[in-house]
Amino acid sequence: MRELDDLLIRWLDDHWEEASDADKSAFQALLEVPDPELVGYLLNRQQPDSEPIARIVRQILGKNTT
Repeated sequence: MRELDDLLIRWLDDHWEEASDADKSAFQALLEVPDPELVGYLLNRQQPDSEPIARIVRQILGKNTT
């Protein structure tokens, strides 16, 4: 889905350079998630079990990350 790609690319453009190594690893792990789960996360239909991935999803969706 092009819209989901846009969300991921926006996070890369806005956050990658200043992201911690942990956040970079979590983002990379998010990219390894099967497509149906990724869609569920980014459409806010399901929550990741992994807190680091959940933190990245919240950032991508523009939700408070604290």
